[in-house]
Amino acid sequence: MTKADVLLGLQWGDEGKGKIVDVLTPNYQIVARFQGGPNAGHTLEFNGIKHVLHTIPSGIFHEGCINIVGNGVVIDPIIFKKEIDALIKMGVNVKEKLKISRKAHLILPTHKLLDAASEASKGNDKIGSTLKGIGPTYMDKTGRNGLRIGDITKPDFRKKYDFLVAKHAQLLEFHKFSYNLADFENDWFEGIEVLKSLDHVDSEYYINDALINKKTVLAEGAQGSLLDIDFGSYPFVTSSNTITAGACTGLGIAPTRIGEVIGIFKAYCTRVGSGPFPTELFDNTGEELRRIGREFGATTGRPRRCGWLDLPALKYAAMLNGVTQLMMMKSDVLSGFETIKVCTHYNYNGKTTDIIPYDSIGENIIPVYKEFKGWKNDLTQIENIEEIPEELNNYIKFIEDQLGIPVVIVSVGPDRKQTLKRERVTV
Repeated sequence: MTKADVLLGLQWGDEGKGKIVDVLTPNYQIVARFQGGPNAGHTLEFNGIKHVLHTIPSGIFHEGCINIVGNGVVIDPIIFKKEIDALIKMGVNVKEKLKISRKAHLILPTHKLLDAASEASKGNDKIGSTLKGIGPTYMDKTGRNGLRIGDITKPDFRKKYDFLVAKHAQLLEFHKFSYNLADFENDWFEGIEVLKSLDHVDSEYYINDALINKKTVLAEGAQGSLLDIDFGSYPFVTSSNTITAGACTGLGIAPTRIGEVIGIFKAYCTRVGSGPFPTELFDNTGEELRRIGREFGATTGRPRRCGWLDLPALKYAAMLNGVTQLMMMKSDVLSGFETIKVCTHYNYNGKTTDIIPYDSIGENIIPVYKEFKGWKNDLTQIENIEEIPEELNNYIKFIEDQLGIPVVIVSVGPDRKQTLKRERVTV
């Protein structure tokens, strides 16, 4: 029996997971998403064309690769249909390459309305929701009220749908939130028909049978480890487990069936929405990082907050996930800065620590920085890791030494070709 590898983000999302899944997919026969929903935006760029996937796994563009939407994912039929339509226009044989877990939950139009109503009621205490209905859908899942993919082919599906919508209407009335459900339902039910036409599977059996038959499987995470519902910067988090453990529950894989854990991180940090961000930059350097890195959300279009690399947070994420190899993204964005900083510790209530405190929201966390000499080189044309400047090499080795995990890939641009492989050595 083979083991499933897991690929996930180690920061607050937007690390570049989509590109790396696309690069690694030729090594895998199955790519499976295990949590999240259309609040994710995995960007892939090749042949001069940019693609953004929200729910469908990033291996969908490769021949011979089966893509699975696992039970831990929540699906919006409207957005899902748009993704399918776009892929079909590109000549992708979606029906042959895509399978959906019968146990994946559906996002209803009223889930999105509840999301908007809840966020509006928070006033200045908004958590920065993408308003995609993710939170309310997971609430119904844990409250044992949810609708699943397996329900859509049952004769009583409409009855179950109407019952849940009526329940949501009571909550929306409580919020005094006005809406017209008819504005959403036609598109939603069109999306349901598309979902009906696809291959529904018991994904836990499908994936475990694949592992028994020695097929290669990559579990693809969404968002980032620091947005995990249990271990992220609560309450400014997503509604699912974004760490390696989420691959077990989101696909039905036993912990002993996990192989390599591939951690993706940016050479600096970004965050979308509200929540703590100790190394955030409010000066021209932060603006430059945003401009050069084109730091705007793939799903929402919102400008991302930018800051220096946070090693205590990166160590924390690596520990939670059991990371075995690291991949550093967007190193090209740092080209041209005279000095590059890395947060090595926090000054918290007058004490120096590299532990993320429970109360990480307050303003009493001051980053302690180590400075590195920058580099002027344009990295985007480099084709061999041996060609990278010495200053970047020093930066990478420092990160490896601090985390005790090898950096095996360095990305120097958005295209799949702009990916440099490093020799994997014991750190």
